[in-house]
Amino acid sequence: MDSLITASSRALAAGDALGALKRVALRDDPPALALRGIAMAQLGEHPRARELLRRAARGFGAHEALSRARCVVAEAEVALAMRDFTGSPRALAAASATLDAHADHANALQAWLVTARRFLLLGRLEEARAALARLDARGLRPSLRAVAELTAAELALRSLQVGEARLALARAQAAAERAQVPALQAEVAEARAALDRPAARRLTPVGEQVLRLDEVSALLASDALVVDACRHGVGAGGQWRPLARRPVLFALARALAQAWPGDVEREALIAQVFRTRHPDETHRARLRVEIGRLRALVKPLAAIEATERGFILKPLGGRDVAVLAPPLDGEQASLLALLSDGAAWSTSALALALGASQRTVQRALAELEGEGRVRSIGRARAQRWLAPPLAGFTTILLLPAALPIG
Repeated sequence: MDSLITASSRALAAGDALGALKRVALRDDPPALALRGIAMAQLGEHPRARELLRRAARGFGAHEALSRARCVVAEAEVALAMRDFTGSPRALAAASATLDAHADHANALQAWLVTARRFLLLGRLEEARAALARLDARGLRPSLRAVAELTAAELALRSLQVGEARLALARAQAAAERAQVPALQAEVAEARAALDRPAARRLTPVGEQVLRLDEVSALLASDALVVDACRHGVGAGGQWRPLARRPVLFALARALAQAWPGDVEREALIAQVFRTRHPDETHRARLRVEIGRLRALVKPLAAIEATERGFILKPLGGRDVAVLAPPLDGEQASLLALLSDGAAWSTSALALALGASQRTVQRALAELEGEGRVRSIGRARAQRWLAPPLAGFTTILLLPAALPIG
């Protein structure tokens, strides 16, 4: 390796992308192309970075499998920054195996870290946890260890393990300070600030109370009957009844919980749940059927009794009732949560992360764009969507597949 390549590599490791480019900007040999690609990625020029890394990978010969594998890992990280999830995880796994075979354990661990972060963005938390388990953070250089600890902290936060997240963020801060990379230090500071921001609202008949993540965790760990509008389910004492795929039952549960300890009139339930102002006997019959289904589902947690006016929720064991609502109202809350990270997302990536169809995502984006809450750049297949960061609160509870309970 010549002196310019060595000096450029050291500049990149220190986070000095411009210094690295000054040394190799006019060179087109594969090692220089790879370093230029990494520098352009650090500067935020991701499409150009991907092109350079692909050229570098093609330029390395058949006997240079190690260098090609490093390019694959770097390109996968660029794709992650671009929120492009179309690549096959198999290529990254194969590159990791090649790196391990050539004793380049640091880059092999980076490949698994990219895999874990990809799973985390897609809401596949168990797979992210399995990928993180393959990492030994003690063997990573400071910059990589900081990223690994940040990933572990986000995984803990999305599982509402707030104490574990604080410890991971403390380790991330220490590693970022040793790495002396300002961008990493700023990312750690932003993650720590999220712990003190509002994460949800507790609704009561007389108003609402803003909760931080640790307060949400304490509420869910308590014996209270919680109707959770962040993850659409009902839980108490470690038991959990998911209702994300049964929106009518969840709407009934939320209406009854918000009126507790009072009851709700039948006409009010019909108007709220079935969205009609002119109920007839068919709506009343359907209400009885749906109440029966909800009564059977929550039987271990609460009873639902008929009153003269309507229905009333009666939790078992003298429990309190709490309604947990997201910090943002509206059906597009999860979409805004993804876009609030400041990265440019394609509709296909958003659909994959949300588990929805592209058509559904496109309609939601069109509504948000009309309200001025998101904007697009590019056209056709190159179109990407952005939203201003939502600095007033954390969006952890709005992200896909967060908060597994029971």
